[in-house]
Amino acid sequence: MTNPLPPFTRDHYEVHEWRHACAILREDFADEWNDIIAVMQAFRLRKSWITTSGGAKSKVSAFIDSFLYARGWAEKEFMTQIVVDGAVRDAPTHKVDCFRNRVALEIEWNNKDPFYDRDLNNFRLLFELGAISVGVIVTRCDDLQDIFVALGRGSSYGASTTHMSKLLPRIEGGGGAGCPILVFGISKKLYLEDE
Repeated sequence: MTNPLPPFTRDHYEVHEWRHACAILREDFADEWNDIIAVMQAFRLRKSWITTSGGAKSKVSAFIDSFLYARGWAEKEFMTQIVVDGAVRDAPTHKVDCFRNRVALEIEWNNKDPFYDRDLNNFRLLFELGAISVGVIVTRCDDLQDIFVALGRGSSYGASTTHMSKLLPRIEGGGGAGCPILVFGISKKLYLEDE
């Protein structure tokens, strides 16, 4: 089977897939698949987003969130419970950044790398409970560090923060269990000098 990703997405992102995530998305969740492809094609990593400090949410996350929210996606917390001998305990999950129709998407641009464990555990649990069918993670490629250093922001994007080489071993080690997972790594090819 040919790669279902459009040429731009294949060429500008580092993409990894587990358990036929692309096929499931494309065949069973066509609208969500189209939204994900559309946001990946619209996204550019702007220099001003790297050189401007702070805020509660990165410009990268804000762009992806707002793009998907405009198409009916939403932040979602699942309320789950555990029952032991008739005693009910609430066990809420961590909020998913973007959710629609059994597809969960997380954006990990520049958090501490244990956030990957949280995301993958959430995907695993929600998949096992039948609440999601696919998990998607958007993160950054390791090669962006060269740009961060050149812009004097290297220390803000350190080795213990979220980037592809911190994520892949966690997934390959079974962190997502049986959940189909699709990962997009934002690469240097998406960088845009806008200043």
